[in-house]
Amino acid sequence: MTIAANLGYPRIGPRRELKTALESFWSGKSTEAELLATAEALRAGSRALQQGSGINHVPSTDFTLYDHVLDTACALGVVPDGYGWSGEGPVSLATYFALARGARGTEAEQEAGIRPGATALEMTKWFDTNYHYLVPRLTPETRFQLTRNRWADAVREGLALGTRTRPVLLGPVSFLLLSKAEDVRPLDLLPALLPVYAEVLRGIAEAGATWVQIDEPCLVTDLPPGAEAAYATAYHALAEAAPGLDILLATYFGALRENLPFTAALPVAGLHLDLVRAPDQLADALAAWPADRWLSLGLVDGRNVWRTDLRQALGLAQHAAAGGRGKRLMVAPSCSLLHVPHSLKLETALDPALARRLAFANEKLAEVVALARGLDEGEAAIAPLLKASDAARAEAQRQDPAVAARLGALTPEMAQRRSPYAQRAEAQHARFNLPKLPVTSIGSWPQTAEVRALRARLARGEMTQDAHDAAMEALTAEAVRWQEEIGVDVPVHGEFERNDMVKYFGEQLAGYAFTKHGWVQSYGSRCVAPPIIWGDVSRPHPMTVRWSAFAQSLTKRPMKGMLTGPVTMLNWSFVRDDLPRDVVCRQIALAIRDEVADLEAAGIGMIQIDEPAFREGLPLRESDRAEYLRWAVECFRLSASVVGDATQIHTHMCYSEFNDIIAEIAAMDADVISIETARSDMELLAAFEGFAYPNEIGPGVWDIHSPRVPDAAEMVALLRRAAQRVPAGRLWANPDCGCKTRGWAEVRPAMANLVAAARTLRAELV
Repeated sequence: MTIAANLGYPRIGPRRELKTALESFWSGKSTEAELLATAEALRAGSRALQQGSGINHVPSTDFTLYDHVLDTACALGVVPDGYGWSGEGPVSLATYFALARGARGTEAEQEAGIRPGATALEMTKWFDTNYHYLVPRLTPETRFQLTRNRWADAVREGLALGTRTRPVLLGPVSFLLLSKAEDVRPLDLLPALLPVYAEVLRGIAEAGATWVQIDEPCLVTDLPPGAEAAYATAYHALAEAAPGLDILLATYFGALRENLPFTAALPVAGLHLDLVRAPDQLADALAAWPADRWLSLGLVDGRNVWRTDLRQALGLAQHAAAGGRGKRLMVAPSCSLLHVPHSLKLETALDPALARRLAFANEKLAEVVALARGLDEGEAAIAPLLKASDAARAEAQRQDPAVAARLGALTPEMAQRRSPYAQRAEAQHARFNLPKLPVTSIGSWPQTAEVRALRARLARGEMTQDAHDAAMEALTAEAVRWQEEIGVDVPVHGEFERNDMVKYFGEQLAGYAFTKHGWVQSYGSRCVAPPIIWGDVSRPHPMTVRWSAFAQSLTKRPMKGMLTGPVTMLNWSFVRDDLPRDVVCRQIALAIRDEVADLEAAGIGMIQIDEPAFREGLPLRESDRAEYLRWAVECFRLSASVVGDATQIHTHMCYSEFNDIIAEIAAMDADVISIETARSDMELLAAFEGFAYPNEIGPGVWDIHSPRVPDAAEMVALLRRAAQRVPAGRLWANPDCGCKTRGWAEVRPAMANLVAAARTLRAELV
């Protein structure tokens, strides 16, 4: 019988119950016991739902209070000094959240012995997704030990409520490769790590599990030297650790390619393949993978919201079953479903034509079960489902001939600024006359309870649009006044009128649709509801000009206009699947281009086009990257190049490794780029040492994803480090991201410290 399996389920709850519980606990409004009770209830609910849907292999330990990589690090004893862990026994919740968010000086932290000012772990993107993971720190002194077998505990928890689960464990090689190692090669630590993994597996088996899912997503990437041997060493050791426990080796986000031969030789019971991202790998896998071992077919897209083409997916499954393999097959999503919303049933206001094409996590579980049944019982057993799938897939997405005509009229010159940077810089310096090391911010100021309440009242019809806008104007005016008072050289208006940096624009663009409860986790309690692109994109009317012009009227200092760039609009959306992604991106770029032109015409001299997700879309394999980078750079330039020389174009990127794409970032030709560098202690600026970046740079010196407030001395030290790599005349000072998620009690002193730090260094540079 074909096994219907799942690799992971959304963690946040259908109505963001985990977010609510976390933020209540962090604010001191609820206890640790209440937080853990909410988490337990969410786990129980997800297990019951999956089992009730017909899933045979229900995952466990896919749930986390913040991040699964951080969970793994804490369970393995990878906790740096200063975070309150004694070196043995379980890691406290105070330590866990200090690693995730930085120390805040709370009573619980003091009792736990956490060093005041301890910073959060570095955070970066989980492969090419919009999920962020916390990066473990490794040194030659790292000593691995099992602090708590959370995987065995999860098995027992499920069995107590009648569900035998398949625990999910990040594999040892991927764990090491995804960590940050200082003065040691990560893979050199494998011999010390494997005994702890073996202990984990023995505990899982003793708890009653028969299968364990070990995720090795690094297998679909370009592996470093020594990785092949490391995988062989690791899995021979793990196979011996618990002989009665079947290991499913899970890969996702791409194809194994040259890593398939040695992967097929590993002593594991099963292998999971992502056949949505890489359907072509099935033929090679069938040839290489022994017929007496299990093959898990990732046929349902775990990263997008469109319904599966059940007929096509079933055809792939039937091909895999040919030759007697049907007795050793699993059907599953391509990857964990944490990247999609919980349930389509909560969406009652979507266009019916769109809703018929969608499948969220719960609907995808039903698709998995249907495919498993169709494989076992034949197409007739699921004929109505196949018919419904065919009908939904046949419905055309919304098309606009005017958009197609505009794309056809594009010329290379439209993606070129009128003059080179050096000439533009002269015009801009003459226009703005800024001091060295000018201080600015990335865009948003705190979205307080007051701001959210105003937005909610407007949505409920309890206040008029005019009254709402007047309130937003008052907030904007206060923010501009405060920035002038503390000495910010280039203020921002604060974006109080905006709900989200993608949603705000998407709601004003043709071709986009939005959900009410389509939340997915970005990191910790941070959730986003990605828009759905289901038609041709265009801009019916100006989107930001009214607010930027109003803010500029309040100050003589240059006010930045704030836009989200086309590549980020694409990568942070659920994108239609009937057009190539580069075509959709060019549509968005033209819409943003129109907005840039209108902002310039309204007198806005600085325009920031944010691209935090630029690297997120980068293919995992180096050999696949050139084409993506070509059109991504082109789309950014298309959106920005409509302005004159004296208009300064800014862009912002965060939590991305730049070293391998620094030339392409330079090719974007933004006059000023701001980047995250606070959590990495300016290490990201190393990319600019061997590459003469020609334009201006604003390294983030305040980590806004942590609630701690750095003092001016800390910021001065970071800026000094930046000044060693970037000429002072091209250096800016700013936070590493927008301040939407922070409170004013943190933002006001931190920005004042930033201004003081810039002035201190400015005096040194005279």
